[in-house]
Amino acid sequence: MSPINAPLDTVCVIGLGYIGLPTAAVLAQAGKTVIGVDIKQATVDAINAGQVPFVEEGLEAVLAGVVAQGKLSAQLETPAADAYIVSVPTPFKGDHEADLSYIEAAARGIAPQLKGGELVVLESTAPPGATEHMAEVILEARPEFTNEPNLANSLYFSHAPERVLPGRIMIEMVENDRIIGGLTREAAEMNKELYASFCNGELLLTDARTAEMAKLTENAFRDVNIAFANELSIISERQGIDVWELIELANHHPRVNILQPGPGVGGHCIAVDPWFIVSADREFSNLIRTAREVNDSKPELVLEKVLQKAEKFKNPVVAALGIAFKANIDDLRESPSKDIAVALTDRLPEGQVLVVEPNIDELPKEFAGRTNVELAAPEDAVNRADIVLVMVDHDPFKEFDRSMLQEKVVIDTKGLWR
Repeated sequence: MSPINAPLDTVCVIGLGYIGLPTAAVLAQAGKTVIGVDIKQATVDAINAGQVPFVEEGLEAVLAGVVAQGKLSAQLETPAADAYIVSVPTPFKGDHEADLSYIEAAARGIAPQLKGGELVVLESTAPPGATEHMAEVILEARPEFTNEPNLANSLYFSHAPERVLPGRIMIEMVENDRIIGGLTREAAEMNKELYASFCNGELLLTDARTAEMAKLTENAFRDVNIAFANELSIISERQGIDVWELIELANHHPRVNILQPGPGVGGHCIAVDPWFIVSADREFSNLIRTAREVNDSKPELVLEKVLQKAEKFKNPVVAALGIAFKANIDDLRESPSKDIAVALTDRLPEGQVLVVEPNIDELPKEFAGRTNVELAAPEDAVNRADIVLVMVDHDPFKEFDRSMLQEKVVIDTKGLWR
């Protein structure tokens, strides 16, 4: 039982995006009564109809089931609950500092509903101190409560960062180990009790700041290693070396495991989180900053290569294969591939960009007002194109009839068609 000997039967999940909605669904599947909160009416309506507003394998069936059973519903306003899970965006602002305004808004929405004894969990990836800041916002709004445990007016604050891979969220949310960091030990234990209802992985307890830093460290580690691969790809091209063969050969060393290069690094985690470490300590984060700069510079290098090839065509047509940030998902957040495709429409005003993205039905808002771009089917785009630019290794692209590529200029940033 929780420190206050009260079961956490009703859970409110604030933010029903790529992490919040799966979290709500698995909690409901585990028997909790879950109320999801989102600022978008369309998202609320879709969830209440048992429909997933984005692509994530395995989520649709679970969501439809728990909604039909009455275990999960969605609304615009924050209700009273035994536990709250905050899963809202944490983008960066200014000089790559974290924008905590979404967390603050969620905290202000929670505060009026509190009666004492509730657990408030921050799942959003955030810099060290964000959980303390969330608690301060709530306690400032409700000064009659305290962070001190085991009192009638106690509140319990904890951080439990997600660590799942898009496309495998429903599997990894249940199977992966979780780090749980409380502002107090009692809060961490309370959080552990709640997550044990759906998580089969090991639940590792620590303090909130360490938990916050652990998630940033995981993504910074990935970012540094991808930057090494991306830098190798740049050097290899200049030296006339096939980087894919180079990496394959080097990885035969028993203690070498170089990752694969690409057009950059995207997504809501790896492309963002390392900056939170940099902003927390600018003096001693040189390696992490440099890795970010390497990965952030890669899209421009890809763009320049396309423009160079386009010079020999009067009105070049470019088939841009993939604008999601990784394979087999519809998530376009921080996607370097999307940015490259948008830039091509600007830099090739007399040309045409045929975007091929099998996981979306319409182009995102970044393409609005541009007349030289369209969303096209794979074969149609390649048939019409002068230049075929591979930016995402979606499964359908792997099965492509390569005979169609004859007499095309192919720029393959993923090594898909070696």
